[in-house]
Formats: sequence, C-alpha cells, structure tokens
Amino acid sequence: MPTFWNKKMETLQGDRLAALQLKRLKWTLHQAQAVPWYHERFKSLGIRPEDIRSLQDVETLPFTTKKDLQAGYPFGSLAVPLSQVVRIHTTSGTTGKPTVVGYTKNDLDQWSELIARNLTMVGLAEGDIFQNMVNYGLFTGGLGVHYGAERAGLTVIPSATGNTKRQIEMIRDFGVTAIHCTPSYALHIAEVSEQMGVDLPTLRTGLFGAEAWSESMRSELQRRLELSAFDSYGLSEMYGPGVAFECPEKDGLHIWHDCYLTEIIDPVTGERVEDGERGEMVITPLVKEAMPLIRYRTGDITCLEKGSCPCGRGQKIGRITGRSDDMLVIRGINVFPSQIEHVLRSLPEVGEQFMVIIDRINYLDEMTIEVEMNREFFSGELRDLARVQQKISGALRDVLGIRTTIRLMESGSLPRFEGKAKRVIDRRGALW
Repeated sequence: MPTFWNKKMETLQGDRLAALQLKRLKWTLHQAQAVPWYHERFKSLGIRPEDIRSLQDVETLPFTTKKDLQAGYPFGSLAVPLSQVVRIHTTSGTTGKPTVVGYTKNDLDQWSELIARNLTMVGLAEGDIFQNMVNYGLFTGGLGVHYGAERAGLTVIPSATGNTKRQIEMIRDFGVTAIHCTPSYALHIAEVSEQMGVDLPTLRTGLFGAEAWSESMRSELQRRLELSAFDSYGLSEMYGPGVAFECPEKDGLHIWHDCYLTEIIDPVTGERVEDGERGEMVITPLVKEAMPLIRYRTGDITCLEKGSCPCGRGQKIGRITGRSDDMLVIRGINVFPSQIEHVLRSLPEVGEQFMVIIDRINYLDEMTIEVEMNREFFSGELRDLARVQQKISGALRDVLGIRTTIRLMESGSLPRFEGKAKRVIDRRGALW
C-alpha cells in the first residue's frame, strides 16, 4: 500500500493542480521582479505577471540559464534582502566563479518537506537508521537530505564521504537500514565489504543520485548489497536533491508538480516537445523565495512520461539519460571543461594544450589531465616537475572540489584541432 508524507499535495492532479500551479506561477513572477536583472529583462520584453492567464502562457516567458546566475555573482540573483537569507550553498560554474544559491527559512522548510516526501514514499519512517554518505558543506546533497531525513523522523548518521572501511563498520555497528550516496560509491562499498569478508544484514534501502546510472547498475547494486535501490534527482538551483524521486514502482521519477512547473523542450529550437519525447528539461520553481527562477534550462535530458502511476501520484519524468551541454559528472560533482581551462590558463607553467581523460577504476571516477608545459618552465628536473604537478592539482582542487591526477607533457605533444577542440576523453563507457 502506498505511503505518503503529504497525500493531498502528492496526489493533486487535473484542474486543481493546474489552478495551484497558475497561482504560484504568478506569485513567482512577482517575486522575480525583485531580482534586478529579471526586472530589467521583463521591462525590456514588456512582460507583466497579470498577462499570464494560463499555464500555456509560460512559453511566452524567456529562458534562464546558468550564465544568467553567474552574471549576478554573488548576490545579484536574490529576491530578498541578504538579512533574510539564512543559508548559502554554491554549485559549479562554467568559469572560475560558482553559482550562489540562497535560502530563506521558508525555503529550507519547503526543501526538507520535499525530502520527507521522497523518503516516506520509498517506505522509510521512524525507526530507520539513515547513513548520509555524501559531501557536507557548500554541496547541497549533504545538508539538504540530512534535514529532510530528520524531519521524516529517521535517525541520521552524517558520515559524509571517504574512509570506506569505516563507513562499512558504521553500517554494521549501528544497524543502518538505509543509505544515501552516489551509485558508483555504493558499488565501491559493495566491493570493499566483499574484500573485508563481511555482509550488511540490516541494510534494506539505498537512495542513489548525483550521477546518471542504469537499470543494469540497479540490478548489480540490489544483488550485491541486498537492498532496494531508488533513483534520486535534484539540482542546486532548485534547492538541491529532492526535486524528483522514484516510488516503489521504479518506473520513472515523480517530480513534485505543486512546487515545480516542468517543460521538455528541443534543446536546439527551444520548442516544447510532446509527452514521451525526450528533450531538455526546463523547470520553473513555484515556491522559492530567496532565488526565484523562470524557465530554468537544466541541461538534463529526459521526458514527461505518459499515463498515470499505480501509486496515485502525478506525472513522472523518465530517467535522466544525458546532458545538452558539456558538463561532466565526476563522483557526483559537476565539472565543466571550461572550468578546467580557466584554471590552467591562469598558471604560467601551463602551455597551449590540455586533455581530460576520465576512467572508472574500482567503480569510482578518476580524472587525469594531461597538460603541456610551457617550454620556459620545462627543466626536466624531477623535483621541478613534481612542484609543477602539485601546483596544478592544488589549483584545480580549489576550484573543482575534487582530486585530479596531473600528467605533464612536452610542448607540442598533444593533438591540435582545426575545428572545435576535443578536450575530453570519457572512457567510462555506458553506465551499464
């Protein structure tokens, strides 16, 4: 029997849902007018909230992109005074500057509400012991899920990332029943626990997100960890995790339509596509106070599925199958090649060309960057080469937030391209 945290909102459909969405869309447009660059854009395009009379009218509104948010760095995208912002998170940007996301107290309450819906939907409740194995800090995955899990009544272990053997010991010692992490890290946990010769008998539920994964990977996780695996979707611009989540049917993800107005568009033309047809997902959040957004282009490729779900909730989106831009997901962290280039170009030791190589080793993503050295700094001395490697890897870690392996190359040794440079070799293959 389906379980609900907020049955009224989770099952709202048809005309009643449309009326609520329209009311909240108009409120969002009014809220967005407090953002200086939205105010100027609306004024130049002659857009007024009162002109929106139906949900279809949303297509007359302009798209918002990550570049718009970066142009407002750090606080130019806020619709409320900074004194009303009680938390700040950031997410990766295409240049050296991150995207800053602010939250009011109401935003945090709404976010934890959505997480509580997700956890309850998959059967978690008071009495469950929940180990949250994702980054805490500026990354939204840790704190967002943490507060939602506490709101749902779970006993939360904020173990964060790393020290896999200790993570496994905590699962066993504390009787953990549910975990949250990236699917690739979950496979690593399975591998290490097998090497240790231990099982995880209390574990029943796994919540996995922040990177794309497949049905065969789900089967592998469920077999090796003996749990039920669920897909999670979110992005920092929409609070963080919790935007959409699988129910026990495991056939598409429920996006919370009372809080998000969702469109699927052709990423080239910007035109809306039919239900069931894949395209880029565009989301207008309907309840965000601190940072309202209008038709935000997520870059994620999915579809709005046809038909209803036996669980009684609303229309689902399909599994995310890719990106419409060049963003990479490395161990759950968003990385843009342009970020890497921005860092490398700032270092005098770096020459003209670089190449990014991504492998999956022991189920974890590893990124190697081949960097041509500036001839002026290429002495051939091992001590000097090690110093340059450390300088480059440190600069990249400061910006990307992840570890990279640096391989120094002689000037002129990497490929040159007449057209658009191909700087990424992703050898992970399909996420089976």
